[in-house]
Amino acid sequence: MRILLPEMRHSVLAAGRRHTVGLKADGTVVAAGDNRLGQCAVDGWHGIVSVAAGNVHMAANTGNAHTVGLRADGTVVAAGWNRHGQCETGDWRDIVAIAAGWCRTVGLRADGSVVAVGRNLEGECETDGWRDIVAIAAGDWHTLGLRADGTVAWTGNNRHRQCRVDEWRDIVAVAAGYLHSVGLRADGTVTAAGSNHAGQCGVDGWRDIVAIAAGSLHMVGLRADGTVVTAGDNRFGQCEVGRWRGIVAIAAGCAHTVGLRADGTVVAVGDNSHGQCEVDGWSGLRIPETP
Repeated sequence: MRILLPEMRHSVLAAGRRHTVGLKADGTVVAAGDNRLGQCAVDGWHGIVSVAAGNVHMAANTGNAHTVGLRADGTVVAAGWNRHGQCETGDWRDIVAIAAGWCRTVGLRADGSVVAVGRNLEGECETDGWRDIVAIAAGDWHTLGLRADGTVAWTGNNRHRQCRVDEWRDIVAVAAGYLHSVGLRADGTVTAAGSNHAGQCGVDGWRDIVAIAAGSLHMVGLRADGTVVTAGDNRFGQCEVGRWRGIVAIAAGCAHTVGLRADGTVVAVGDNSHGQCEVDGWSGLRIPETP
Protein backbone atom coordinates (compact mmCIF):
# COMPACT_ATOMS: atom_id res chain seq x y z
CA MET A 1 0.00 0.00 0.00
CA ARG A 2 1.01 3.64 -0.36
CA ILE A 3 2.86 5.19 2.55
CA LEU A 4 1.32 8.35 3.98
CA LEU A 5 3.98 11.02 3.89
CA PRO A 6 3.78 14.02 6.24
CA GLU A 7 2.89 16.28 3.30
CA MET A 8 -0.16 14.14 2.60
CA ARG A 9 -1.42 14.56 6.14
CA HIS A 10 -1.22 18.34 6.05
CA SER A 11 -4.43 20.18 5.15
CA VAL A 12 -4.23 23.42 3.19
CA LEU A 13 -8.02 23.94 3.33
CA ALA A 14 -10.46 23.55 6.21
CA ALA A 15 -14.18 24.21 6.49
CA GLY A 16 -16.44 24.48 9.51
CA ARG A 17 -20.15 25.09 9.75
CA ARG A 18 -19.94 28.81 9.05
CA HIS A 19 -16.33 29.55 8.13
CA THR A 20 -13.56 28.52 5.76
CA VAL A 21 -9.80 28.56 6.30
CA GLY A 22 -6.93 28.50 3.83
CA LEU A 23 -3.18 28.05 4.24
CA LYS A 24 -1.01 30.33 2.13
CA ALA A 25 2.34 29.35 0.65
CA ASP A 26 4.16 31.70 3.04
CA GLY A 27 2.78 29.95 6.12
CA THR A 28 0.14 32.56 6.93
CA VAL A 29 -3.58 31.81 7.11
CA VAL A 30 -6.70 33.40 5.63
CA ALA A 31 -10.30 32.90 6.75
CA ALA A 32 -13.79 33.83 5.61
CA GLY A 33 -17.19 33.61 7.25
CA ASP A 34 -18.61 33.94 10.74
CA ASN A 35 -16.17 35.40 13.26
CA ARG A 36 -18.43 36.06 16.23
CA LEU A 37 -16.39 33.72 18.42
CA GLY A 38 -13.01 34.67 16.97
CA GLN A 39 -12.73 31.55 14.83
CA CYS A 40 -11.47 33.65 11.90
CA ALA A 41 -8.93 35.58 14.00
CA VAL A 42 -5.92 34.00 12.28
CA ASP A 43 -4.25 37.10 10.84
CA GLY A 44 -1.29 36.87 13.20
CA TRP A 45 -0.52 33.22 12.57
CA HIS A 46 2.85 32.43 10.95
CA GLY A 47 4.88 29.32 10.19
CA ILE A 48 1.73 27.23 9.74
CA VAL A 49 1.89 23.96 7.77
CA SER A 50 -1.66 22.60 8.28
CA VAL A 51 -5.11 23.90 9.23
CA ALA A 52 -8.29 22.39 10.67
CA ALA A 53 -11.76 23.77 11.42
CA GLY A 54 -14.24 22.54 14.00
CA ASN A 55 -17.67 21.68 12.69
CA VAL A 56 -21.19 21.11 13.97
CA HIS A 57 -24.25 19.58 12.35
CA MET A 58 -26.67 22.00 10.66
CA ALA A 59 -29.54 20.94 12.96
CA ALA A 60 -27.64 22.22 15.99
CA ASN A 61 -28.87 25.70 16.88
CA THR A 62 -25.44 27.05 17.68
CA GLY A 63 -22.66 28.93 15.97
CA ASN A 64 -19.82 27.43 17.97
CA ALA A 65 -16.65 26.86 15.99
CA HIS A 66 -12.90 26.93 16.33
CA THR A 67 -9.86 26.91 14.08
CA VAL A 68 -6.58 25.09 14.61
CA GLY A 69 -3.18 25.58 13.02
CA LEU A 70 -0.13 23.32 13.10
CA ARG A 71 3.20 25.13 13.14
CA ALA A 72 6.32 23.86 11.42
CA ASP A 73 7.94 23.34 14.81
CA GLY A 74 5.27 20.82 15.88
CA THR A 75 3.34 23.14 18.18
CA VAL A 76 -0.32 24.04 17.74
CA VAL A 77 -2.28 27.31 17.84
CA ALA A 78 -6.06 27.64 18.11
CA ALA A 79 -8.71 30.35 17.97
CA GLY A 80 -12.45 30.53 18.56
CA TRP A 81 -14.96 28.90 20.86
CA ASN A 82 -13.30 27.24 23.85
CA ARG A 83 -16.13 26.28 26.17
CA HIS A 84 -14.94 22.66 26.38
CA GLY A 85 -11.21 23.44 26.33
CA GLN A 86 -10.89 22.50 22.66
CA CYS A 87 -8.45 25.36 22.07
CA GLU A 88 -6.13 24.43 24.94
CA THR A 89 -3.32 23.01 22.81
CA GLY A 90 -0.55 25.28 24.04
CA ASP A 91 1.48 22.51 25.66
CA TRP A 92 1.37 20.12 22.70
CA ARG A 93 4.72 19.24 21.14
CA ASP A 94 5.97 17.04 18.28
CA ILE A 95 2.61 17.20 16.48
CA VAL A 96 2.61 16.22 12.78
CA ALA A 97 -1.12 16.35 11.97
CA ILE A 98 -4.28 17.93 13.38
CA ALA A 99 -8.04 17.42 13.17
CA ALA A 100 -10.95 19.37 14.61
CA GLY A 101 -14.39 18.01 15.40
CA TRP A 102 -17.31 19.42 17.28
CA CYS A 103 -15.97 20.92 20.54
CA ARG A 104 -12.61 19.12 20.37
CA THR A 105 -9.17 19.08 18.78
CA VAL A 106 -7.07 16.03 17.97
CA GLY A 107 -3.33 15.90 17.37
CA LEU A 108 -1.10 13.19 15.93
CA ARG A 109 2.37 13.02 17.46
CA ALA A 110 5.50 12.11 15.52
CA ASP A 111 5.74 8.82 17.44
CA GLY A 112 2.32 7.67 16.17
CA SER A 113 0.41 8.36 19.37
CA VAL A 114 -2.61 10.70 19.56
CA VAL A 115 -3.66 13.46 21.93
CA ALA A 116 -7.09 15.08 22.19
CA VAL A 117 -8.71 17.91 24.15
CA GLY A 118 -12.27 19.15 24.46
CA ARG A 119 -15.68 17.57 24.81
CA ASN A 120 -15.50 13.90 25.80
CA LEU A 121 -19.05 12.97 26.75
CA GLU A 122 -19.14 10.24 24.10
CA GLY A 123 -15.54 9.08 24.65
CA GLU A 124 -14.45 10.89 21.51
CA CYS A 125 -11.21 12.04 23.15
CA GLU A 126 -10.16 8.64 24.50
CA THR A 127 -7.17 8.10 22.21
CA ASP A 128 -4.48 7.49 24.84
CA GLY A 129 -3.92 3.86 23.87
CA TRP A 130 -3.58 4.44 20.15
CA ARG A 131 -0.24 3.58 18.55
CA ASP A 132 1.25 3.48 15.03
CA ILE A 133 -1.24 6.09 13.80
CA VAL A 134 -0.41 7.96 10.57
CA ALA A 135 -3.58 10.04 10.02
CA ILE A 136 -6.58 11.23 12.05
CA ALA A 137 -10.13 12.48 11.47
CA ALA A 138 -12.73 13.97 13.80
CA GLY A 139 -16.49 13.87 13.30
CA ASP A 140 -19.12 15.40 15.53
CA TRP A 141 -19.03 12.64 18.15
CA HIS A 142 -16.41 10.15 17.00
CA THR A 143 -12.72 10.10 16.16
CA LEU A 144 -10.82 7.93 13.69
CA GLY A 145 -7.15 7.00 13.54
CA LEU A 146 -5.51 5.41 10.52
CA ARG A 147 -2.83 2.91 11.47
CA ALA A 148 0.37 2.35 9.49
CA ASP A 149 -0.87 -1.12 8.49
CA GLY A 150 -3.95 0.33 6.75
CA THR A 151 -6.47 -0.54 9.46
CA VAL A 152 -8.52 2.02 11.39
CA ALA A 153 -8.93 2.74 15.10
CA TRP A 154 -11.99 4.50 16.48
CA THR A 155 -13.48 5.94 19.62
CA GLY A 156 -16.69 7.74 20.53
CA ASN A 157 -20.34 7.50 19.58
CA ASN A 158 -21.22 4.43 17.50
CA ARG A 159 -25.00 4.47 17.76
CA HIS A 160 -25.40 4.92 14.02
CA ARG A 161 -22.67 2.37 13.25
CA GLN A 162 -20.38 5.13 12.07
CA CYS A 163 -17.53 3.32 13.80
CA ARG A 164 -18.00 -0.03 12.08
CA VAL A 165 -14.53 0.19 10.57
CA ASP A 166 -12.82 -2.75 12.25
CA GLU A 167 -12.71 -4.81 9.07
CA TRP A 168 -11.46 -2.05 6.79
CA ARG A 169 -8.12 -2.86 5.14
CA ASP A 170 -5.63 -1.10 2.84
CA ILE A 171 -6.89 2.32 3.90
CA VAL A 172 -4.69 5.35 3.12
CA ALA A 173 -6.95 8.21 4.30
CA VAL A 174 -9.96 8.67 6.58
CA ALA A 175 -12.69 11.28 6.95
CA ALA A 176 -15.46 11.68 9.51
CA GLY A 177 -18.78 13.50 9.18
CA TYR A 178 -21.73 14.01 11.47
CA LEU A 179 -22.74 10.35 11.76
CA HIS A 180 -20.64 8.64 9.10
CA SER A 181 -17.06 7.57 8.42
CA VAL A 182 -15.27 7.21 5.10
CA GLY A 183 -12.04 5.48 4.13
CA LEU A 184 -9.97 5.82 0.98
CA ARG A 185 -8.35 2.58 -0.14
CA ALA A 186 -4.92 2.28 -1.73
CA ASP A 187 -6.54 1.31 -5.04
CA GLY A 188 -8.46 4.60 -5.25
CA THR A 189 -11.83 3.18 -4.22
CA VAL A 190 -13.80 4.37 -1.20
CA THR A 191 -15.73 2.70 1.60
CA ALA A 192 -18.16 4.20 4.11
CA ALA A 193 -20.01 3.33 7.32
CA GLY A 194 -22.75 4.93 9.36
CA SER A 195 -25.89 6.92 8.67
CA ASN A 196 -26.85 7.09 5.00
CA HIS A 197 -30.22 8.80 5.17
CA ALA A 198 -29.00 11.59 2.87
CA GLY A 199 -26.98 9.26 0.65
CA GLN A 200 -23.68 10.43 2.14
CA CYS A 201 -22.34 6.88 2.16
CA GLY A 202 -23.11 6.30 -1.50
CA VAL A 203 -19.46 6.08 -2.55
CA ASP A 204 -19.23 2.49 -3.75
CA GLY A 205 -18.85 3.45 -7.40
CA TRP A 206 -16.09 5.99 -6.90
CA ARG A 207 -12.79 5.27 -8.67
CA ASP A 208 -9.39 6.94 -9.04
CA ILE A 209 -9.87 8.94 -5.82
CA VAL A 210 -6.79 10.56 -4.25
CA ALA A 211 -8.40 12.56 -1.40
CA ILE A 212 -11.65 12.59 0.57
CA ALA A 213 -13.52 15.09 2.75
CA ALA A 214 -16.66 14.69 4.85
CA GLY A 215 -19.30 17.32 5.53
CA SER A 216 -22.13 16.84 7.95
CA LEU A 217 -24.37 15.06 5.44
CA HIS A 218 -22.30 14.96 2.26
CA MET A 219 -19.09 13.44 0.96
CA VAL A 220 -16.49 14.83 -1.42
CA GLY A 221 -13.85 12.94 -3.40
CA LEU A 222 -10.98 14.33 -5.45
CA ARG A 223 -10.12 12.32 -8.54
CA ALA A 224 -6.60 11.91 -9.90
CA ASP A 225 -7.57 13.98 -12.96
CA GLY A 226 -8.43 17.04 -10.83
CA THR A 227 -12.20 16.66 -11.04
CA VAL A 228 -14.44 16.24 -7.99
CA VAL A 229 -17.25 13.83 -7.13
CA THR A 230 -19.82 14.18 -4.35
CA ALA A 231 -22.57 12.22 -2.60
CA GLY A 232 -25.26 13.09 -0.10
CA ASP A 233 -27.27 16.13 0.90
CA ASN A 234 -27.41 18.92 -1.69
CA ARG A 235 -29.99 21.25 -0.19
CA PHE A 236 -27.57 24.17 -0.28
CA GLY A 237 -25.88 23.25 -3.56
CA GLN A 238 -22.85 21.87 -1.74
CA CYS A 239 -22.59 19.04 -4.26
CA GLU A 240 -22.65 21.26 -7.37
CA VAL A 241 -19.02 20.66 -8.31
CA GLY A 242 -19.46 19.09 -11.73
CA ARG A 243 -17.70 21.92 -13.54
CA TRP A 244 -14.66 22.07 -11.30
CA ARG A 245 -11.35 21.31 -13.01
CA GLY A 246 -7.71 21.41 -11.98
CA ILE A 247 -8.49 20.83 -8.28
CA VAL A 248 -5.62 19.72 -6.05
CA ALA A 249 -7.21 19.85 -2.57
CA ILE A 250 -10.72 19.74 -1.09
CA ALA A 251 -12.52 20.50 2.16
CA ALA A 252 -16.10 19.97 3.29
CA GLY A 253 -17.90 22.10 5.85
CA CYS A 254 -21.28 21.44 7.36
CA ALA A 255 -23.08 22.37 4.14
CA HIS A 256 -20.46 23.82 1.82
CA THR A 257 -17.60 22.45 -0.27
CA VAL A 258 -14.27 24.10 -1.04
CA GLY A 259 -11.68 23.31 -3.68
CA LEU A 260 -8.14 24.55 -4.27
CA ARG A 261 -7.07 24.92 -7.89
CA ALA A 262 -3.57 24.16 -9.13
CA ASP A 263 -2.94 27.90 -9.59
CA GLY A 264 -3.49 28.58 -5.86
CA THR A 265 -6.96 30.08 -6.19
CA VAL A 266 -10.04 28.73 -4.45
CA VAL A 267 -13.63 27.89 -5.41
CA ALA A 268 -16.56 27.17 -3.08
CA VAL A 269 -20.22 26.14 -3.35
CA GLY A 270 -23.02 25.61 -0.87
CA ASP A 271 -24.31 27.43 2.17
CA ASN A 272 -23.02 31.01 2.18
CA SER A 273 -25.26 32.48 4.85
CA HIS A 274 -22.25 33.75 6.79
CA GLY A 275 -19.90 34.46 3.88
CA GLN A 276 -18.08 31.14 4.23
CA CYS A 277 -18.00 30.71 0.44
CA GLU A 278 -16.57 34.17 -0.25
CA VAL A 279 -13.13 32.92 -1.23
CA ASP A 280 -12.97 34.21 -4.81
CA GLY A 281 -10.27 36.73 -3.93
CA TRP A 282 -7.97 34.22 -2.28
CA SER A 283 -4.69 33.49 -4.05
CA GLY A 284 -1.26 32.17 -3.25
CA LEU A 285 -2.47 29.20 -1.26
CA ARG A 286 -0.04 26.38 -0.64
CA ILE A 287 -0.19 23.59 -3.20
CA PRO A 288 -0.08 20.18 -1.50
CA GLU A 289 2.30 17.45 -2.53
CA THR A 290 0.82 15.04 -5.05
CA PRO A 291 -0.35 11.79 -3.39
